[in-house]
Amino acid sequence: MRAAVFAVMALVGLNTASDALADGDATRGAQYYRACVACHALEPGLHLSGPSLGNVFERKTGTAEGFVRYSPGLKAAGFSWNAAALDGWLKEPAAMIPDTYMVFQGIDDPQARADLNAFLEIAGKPGGGEKAVADGLIPAEYLRAGAPEPISDASPEIRIAAIRHCGDSYFIKTEDGQETPYWEKNIRLKIDSVETGPPEGVAVILGAGMAGDRFSVVFSSLADLESLVEEKC
Repeated sequence: MRAAVFAVMALVGLNTASDALADGDATRGAQYYRACVACHALEPGLHLSGPSLGNVFERKTGTAEGFVRYSPGLKAAGFSWNAAALDGWLKEPAAMIPDTYMVFQGIDDPQARADLNAFLEIAGKPGGGEKAVADGLIPAEYLRAGAPEPISDASPEIRIAAIRHCGDSYFIKTEDGQETPYWEKNIRLKIDSVETGPPEGVAVILGAGMAGDRFSVVFSSLADLESLVEEKC
């Protein structure tokens, strides 16, 4: 019931917003879109912390195939992402869908929203990302945004042969024969189950910035994590 109330409130807001939408400029909107790249790709089906914005225009809320992290309210809202809906969402997501998981605070400036909306009306349609690149609106890198580079062909020095945990440390042996101890709090165990991840049964160690002492160990599945990490001193 609560989700249904949210949906009705959102739709009422959309009808009001549709009467007052400003004319947007897609070129300016592409500049505003830079803030979206941290969380969204334009390649259809490529989901980051947020769902892909490929084919988002006229897509029903909460239905991007393969994305499972929608809030209940967004899944139940039942409207489609048209210009009016996007204007309301870009203004204040939490006002439209109070239980949204999106942390974006919104854009007060109606012209900025209209410009970003104009860009999304191009880029968010089938083939739109490629069109936006061809038209010089965005660089090609924006299509995949912050998606990690595939690690299916990892080199021996980062491909893990064995990993064991002892006390407060991980001892990681790579396929080049080197075994290195790491403080356990400097190692993050991660899963990348899509095409950017390692092959089944393989783990890879990657640098994670900071002072050069933080690393991510990436597995292709939870089953691999459980089977490849050994408790042994």
